[in-house]
Amino acid sequence: MHRVAVLNVVGLTRALVGPSMPRLRRFMERHRLATIDPALPAVTCTAQSTYVTGQLPSSHGVVANGWYHRELAEVQFWKQSNHIVHGPKLWDILRSEVPGFTCAKTFWWYNMYSTADFSVTPRPMYPADGRKFFDIYSWPYDLRPALKAKLGDFPFPGFWGPAAGVHSPQGAPDCATRWIAESARWIEDQHHPTLQLVYLPHLDYNFQRLGPGHPAIQEDLRRVDEIIGDMIDDFESRDIRVIVLSEYGITPVSRPIHLNRLFREKGWLTIKEELGLELLDAGNSKVFAVADHQVAHVHVQDASLIPAVRTLLESTPGISEVLDAHGKQRIGLDHTRSGDLVVFSAEDAWFTYYYWLEDKRAPDFARCVDIHRKPGYDPVELFLDPNLSMVKLQIGWRLLKKKLGFRMLMDVIPLDANLVKGSHGCRPASQEDWPVIVGDLDIEGGSIGSTDVFGIIRRSVLSTLR
Repeated sequence: MHRVAVLNVVGLTRALVGPSMPRLRRFMERHRLATIDPALPAVTCTAQSTYVTGQLPSSHGVVANGWYHRELAEVQFWKQSNHIVHGPKLWDILRSEVPGFTCAKTFWWYNMYSTADFSVTPRPMYPADGRKFFDIYSWPYDLRPALKAKLGDFPFPGFWGPAAGVHSPQGAPDCATRWIAESARWIEDQHHPTLQLVYLPHLDYNFQRLGPGHPAIQEDLRRVDEIIGDMIDDFESRDIRVIVLSEYGITPVSRPIHLNRLFREKGWLTIKEELGLELLDAGNSKVFAVADHQVAHVHVQDASLIPAVRTLLESTPGISEVLDAHGKQRIGLDHTRSGDLVVFSAEDAWFTYYYWLEDKRAPDFARCVDIHRKPGYDPVELFLDPNLSMVKLQIGWRLLKKKLGFRMLMDVIPLDANLVKGSHGCRPASQEDWPVIVGDLDIEGGSIGSTDVFGIIRRSVLSTLR
């Protein structure tokens, strides 16, 4: 048996490993590298669920980072219960095969109520008076206070939002990723898991904010290289086999696609007014889209409209593929959580959730970092509104009001989707933009399927038992 640490370096591709990543390049020179034909959609929750089950979304059910729940008539994103992912998980299989096997999931998603032995995941606290406290959730519960005593509070604003990936009062650009890396090393010191799955998100931020070709990205690569280089050295010194992998590659984008606005103009979308602002009423809409990066699940609740909806989608610039039931079956997305139609954008485009036609009518949460209330993914949360004067002073004033116990709205996020310069979710044409897996691997050839990752990790643990 080998102990194994899997370092999930978000956004890593073969094309990125150059002069700015010397330590990872040396690791690659000592080991085998394969590109991963990405899970579809190539988004975090789908990719990770595919890796830990060895199954496609048609089996494990994670069709995106969020979806429309028909029974509730609600769109929900970034839920955290591991029960969402159907089927036995990698650690369940290994526990049945290896006496004394233990697994730690360090910030991988769907990390609550998992059967893994140790779990740490971001989880704010929401008191009844409307306040929000950034925090983490752990299992066992005593991991949380021990980690915070060792490392301090998790720098949540550096994990997502306008402070992620940039210098801010919350910390250095890589503060969240460094905290996660140090928590993984602490878990190793204290608990010595057989398998540890570690999520390192730093590249996700500026790759979407600036685009993967921006010159400033080289600094992000250097930061990540230092973090993973230290982790590789530390784990290998403990005779732990290291696997470095990624979930997707990020490509440059220049055109957002507003599907819900198209459906609204056709009279298919239902909008409810609340306090003078507009909310999407999905349950009463004939057609609406749940947008997630470069994929959108389109729900057609009036089946007679399916031909017209398909015609509209196929004629919309920036859409590369429209999948019906047969198309979903072909790529393994035929699950009840999927839309009636599933659309993928071209590499240089992405889908917004926007449905309002006038910004003054947008819901209040649209201008906030609010990943649970928005009926779709919103990368514009990485930006501060350039139209706000003295925006940092305004943020300080809002934080002071919060500290003094007053209600406040942190409405500093812009509504300009053209700001986003990188995205993911479709299958890039070039394998240079596909995710990768690197390590002492039993692979043949230069490319593997996303479902093959499960077996590679399993065999890495079992290698000396066979």
